[in-house]
Amino acid sequence: MSISLSRMRRSIALSVPSSTNLTRFLSLLSLLGLLSISACSKKIEKTEDIRPVRVIQAKLEGSEIFSEFSGEVRARVESRLGFRVGGKIIARKVELGSMVKRGQVLMQLDPQDLLLGQAQAKAGLAAAESNRDLAKAELKRYQDLREKNFVAQAILESKDSAYKAAQASYEQAKAGFSTQTNQAGYSSLVADVDGVVTAIDAEVGQVVSAGTSVVRVAKTGDMDVIVGIPEDKINAIRGMTDVKVRLWANATQSYNAKLRELSPIADPVTRTFLAKVGLPDTAKEVRLGMTATVSFGVKNPLAMIRVPMTALFQEKNISSVWIVESGVVKLVPVQLGASSGEDILISAGLLPGQTIVTAGVNLLKAGQKVTILGVEAEHNASPAAASVAAGVAK
Repeated sequence: MSISLSRMRRSIALSVPSSTNLTRFLSLLSLLGLLSISACSKKIEKTEDIRPVRVIQAKLEGSEIFSEFSGEVRARVESRLGFRVGGKIIARKVELGSMVKRGQVLMQLDPQDLLLGQAQAKAGLAAAESNRDLAKAELKRYQDLREKNFVAQAILESKDSAYKAAQASYEQAKAGFSTQTNQAGYSSLVADVDGVVTAIDAEVGQVVSAGTSVVRVAKTGDMDVIVGIPEDKINAIRGMTDVKVRLWANATQSYNAKLRELSPIADPVTRTFLAKVGLPDTAKEVRLGMTATVSFGVKNPLAMIRVPMTALFQEKNISSVWIVESGVVKLVPVQLGASSGEDILISAGLLPGQTIVTAGVNLLKAGQKVTILGVEAEHNASPAAASVAAGVAK
């Protein structure tokens, strides 16, 4: 028992540090605290923000200014045909897209009422003819009696008036019969020209009135491309003589066209001005209803610099572009000339040979360092210009 108590006293004594050890321990803790504070207060070095950009090299060129609009191919002459009399449709002889010839029957009305009217007019004509013949015979007989002085002159004049009235009634009945005969013929709707059926507005069993459109026929031959011109392009379009049409079905083929009509009044819904562009006779592959792109162009007499629209930076209604000089970007205000497809022509503000940023312009700031990812060749640029742009990328 005494041995156990002595061992416990020695272990307690060893666990309690001496005054010297305690002083050293506290000093060590203070040193560690100072080191941690100094480590936290050390400034972290900032990494420089260098943005990658794509560029092109400015180059003067006498570009062709043009504007493009989408349109639809339509026939130059498209007629809305309707019956000249009212009635019930009993037959439809054509389908949508059918090719028709002049004089071909398109639709028919029930002719029963029209035939009855024709028969009535014919009977009236026969009665008028009979009355005329009787009056004529009476006049002849009284003329003979007057020559023999058997009747007075007044009686002869009355017979002459009766004959003239009968003759007029006959002419009236004859005209009525001709009218009813024409009306009976109007029960069949025929094509006026060679063409194609573009729409059917009425079906069998429907009762239509005179003049109501029941079928549309587009005349074969001349075709137009119908486009809507915005109001800010009207004055420019009038002076552009180089008009080309490309079909969406064959974008590689273009046709020389001509602006045939330009509406002086804007459409109340779209607020655009309707323009009709005439296609040449050589456009044999064009079909009605095709989608086409019409480009209006004119040769620009002044040399300008062409840049893509993505290079423009708009701020406070001022158009600018970023140029790269010595690895940093600089914002330069420019004056816009005109649009040319997906590009913009710059008339002032840039010099040939300057490096222009074409992508990421909204993420840049003045004096920022950039790195060039690659150089995009200008639209339709020559191989020589592309090689110069490649040198800028290096």
